[in-house]
Amino acid sequence: MPAEPAYVIIGASMAGAKAAEALRDEGFSGTVVLIGAEDERPYERPPLSKGYLLGKDARDSIFVHPEGWYAEHDVDLRRGTTATSIDRSGHRVILAGGETVPYDRLLITTGASPRRLDIPGGDLDGVLYLRTVGDCERLAEALRGGGQVVIAGGGWIGLETAAAARENGCEVTVVEPERGVLNRALGPELGEVFADLHRSNGVTFRFGEGVSELTGADGTVTGVITSAGEELPARRVIVAVGIRPNVELAAEAGLDVDNGIVVDETLGTSDPDIFAAGDVANAFNTLLGRRIRVEHWANALVGGPIAARSMMGKDATYDWVPYFFSDQYDLGMEVAGLPDPGSYDEIVYRGDKDSGEFISFWLSDGAVVAGMNVNVWDVNEDIQALIRSGTPVDPDRLADPDTPLTDL
Repeated sequence: MPAEPAYVIIGASMAGAKAAEALRDEGFSGTVVLIGAEDERPYERPPLSKGYLLGKDARDSIFVHPEGWYAEHDVDLRRGTTATSIDRSGHRVILAGGETVPYDRLLITTGASPRRLDIPGGDLDGVLYLRTVGDCERLAEALRGGGQVVIAGGGWIGLETAAAARENGCEVTVVEPERGVLNRALGPELGEVFADLHRSNGVTFRFGEGVSELTGADGTVTGVITSAGEELPARRVIVAVGIRPNVELAAEAGLDVDNGIVVDETLGTSDPDIFAAGDVANAFNTLLGRRIRVEHWANALVGGPIAARSMMGKDATYDWVPYFFSDQYDLGMEVAGLPDPGSYDEIVYRGDKDSGEFISFWLSDGAVVAGMNVNVWDVNEDIQALIRSGTPVDPDRLADPDTPLTDL
């Protein structure tokens, strides 16, 4: 009787954990090994910049599965274990220390790492990043003291940590080289909504400037020197200048890598026995008709199970509508689609965008390519359906709150 196949997942992340869950749910009875470099069991990252950072969510609520789930489902979760290389010809993963783990199919869900500030003073104490649960706990402790905080970067993490810092009574300055916040995520028109939100909550912005140097005393950061030569006092500096996909293992193994691990619509790599999902995967989205690498929670939630089904030889296609959400102060929002600058030629608003309750639609040739609901709920699925349809819509009806989105 042939041995049961062994499926190995490198990366005990959200994508990795959801892939392991899907393998069992889909009836895979072979060996499942989930390898994670962190000592924690797999957890979700959104609370790290939202509820858990603010002390509103309990620590146990951040984990993907309860403590006993892995043993109960015969998933060999190896915490605090680093995979150092992939031997494709031998179908095995080599771990730190020399142990090898054989695989029939392999899934890479190694995620991404924060981009570092490679500048003078970048290694001072008090310079903080946010990616892991440990980072979150250190940041939460640092913000409790109040004082002056400078944030490098006006993207989602920069703004969410700015909100957390203000709620802790800190004085906050955001330094952003672009001319506004969220330019690459939402475009300038909607980015200004978030800039105004933060200004109204006491945040200062310095646009068109970068961080050139960090100053310190006794090994601890005391200030930021911007590219304009201005010196800003800082008790803490939060670095939020983006992330880079952790492709080293894949690249060294000879897999195709280009802004992530290159995968097709099944999340398969250039090796037929290796797959990739989550932040690390540059995947072909059949709905959008192009490659995307998405760094959001929902991508891991969706991508892990797609990869699991593909590993099992089942039909699975990466055709989802990208989704993201954020909570800042009293603003809650959801985005469907990717409103990248250059991907749209018109924006239509349903409601007054200055009111704090509205929906914005990004259109290209009359069809909705993305939508954002701000403090308006139970509409995101309808927005996703509009995006999926690809059908031009009447902008006047789209803007009319009395016209149900389902009618469009």
